[in-house]
Amino acid sequence: METPLVEMDGDEMTRVIWAWIKELVIGPFVELRTEYFDLGLAERERTDDQVTVRAAEAIRRLGVGVKCATITPNAERVEEYGLSRMYASPNATIRAALDGTVFRAPVLTTAVTPYLPRWKRPITIARHAYGDVYRSTELKVSDAWEGAKVELLATAPDGRQQRALVHDFGEGAGRAGIVQGIHNTDASIASFAHACMGFALDSGQDLWFGTKDTISKTYDRRFRDIFDEVFWEHYRQRFEEAGIGYLYTLIDDAVARVIRSEGGFIWACRNYDGDVMSDMVATAFGSLAMMTSVLVSPEGHHEYEAAHGTVQRHYYRHLAGEETSTNAVATLFAWTGALRRRGELDGLPGLQTFADRLEAATRATIDGGIMTGDLFALSALPHKRKVGTRDFLAAVAERLEGDTTTFG
Repeated sequence: METPLVEMDGDEMTRVIWAWIKELVIGPFVELRTEYFDLGLAERERTDDQVTVRAAEAIRRLGVGVKCATITPNAERVEEYGLSRMYASPNATIRAALDGTVFRAPVLTTAVTPYLPRWKRPITIARHAYGDVYRSTELKVSDAWEGAKVELLATAPDGRQQRALVHDFGEGAGRAGIVQGIHNTDASIASFAHACMGFALDSGQDLWFGTKDTISKTYDRRFRDIFDEVFWEHYRQRFEEAGIGYLYTLIDDAVARVIRSEGGFIWACRNYDGDVMSDMVATAFGSLAMMTSVLVSPEGHHEYEAAHGTVQRHYYRHLAGEETSTNAVATLFAWTGALRRRGELDGLPGLQTFADRLEAATRATIDGGIMTGDLFALSALPHKRKVGTRDFLAAVAERLEGDTTTFG
């Protein structure tokens, strides 16, 4: 390696797996160079979460980052870890800083048949990673505010105002309730459209996009209009030359089409839709722990991570000295994605080859019947064998060492 990766450590069981991956399947083969940031809760508490901000800045500077799963604390976690406040999601902080699009795709293996037998090829979820409910403002209107009216107010620099009534809590029986304000920007939506269409061209796959513009005639309609503008102005001819298509449809129709499809396309989703649908797609293909995730910024910065959490239950078993059989594939593929991208940017074909062969060794290990507990429960292989997390990684390393060809 020549240029470092931005390495972001995490929490609980995935932090343990992180160290094992570096020890067993990367360290023996790669002279690893990283700028290390500890995004574990203890360090976020110590730095008042400035460590997350510095990590995002480093990704902008170095171009490639790889991130371990982290805890987004709720009230119970604040008490458990003795935190001074309920810190924001590190993923949300980094996504907002980079204004990127998240692409998530399953790792397929012959050892596991998808729950939907028609799904033959991967479905890639492209999730807009800015705004909407993730940067919302919320209020609770109590009975004490009898007769309250909630309005949207926009004030221009010259004092002009626009108002729109959200709800009159003085009408009818409902004098208490909740309200939420969300936003997005034309620039971020356009970046999202460019990222999705560029990714479709690079991968040679059709692009689907769906909102509910029949109901949300301003908010969702703006997404549709900007996607149409970007497609017709910049991508229509290139899509035709590549033999791929762009489909806009309502989000409910998109869901129905996805279920009936054979896969092999990119499904662009707004922020919340992408959050939910990526978990649905991952589970239907077999396991959330087999879902890759990469955040791509408009400037081409890439941040790779696993599309799952910190596996709290397994961590407590690990602390008690019990062996765990936690699936490490998504975390492992975060590393391979980052190493491959670093190799592409720095002109290091050997690093790219290593990433490809490490992924191939991982799939071959699973297809050969050696797998962690989640896949063991799903697989119909006749000679499958359930192993612990570390033993699985050791089996991958052994297979990689048996590859007698050089990495370039």
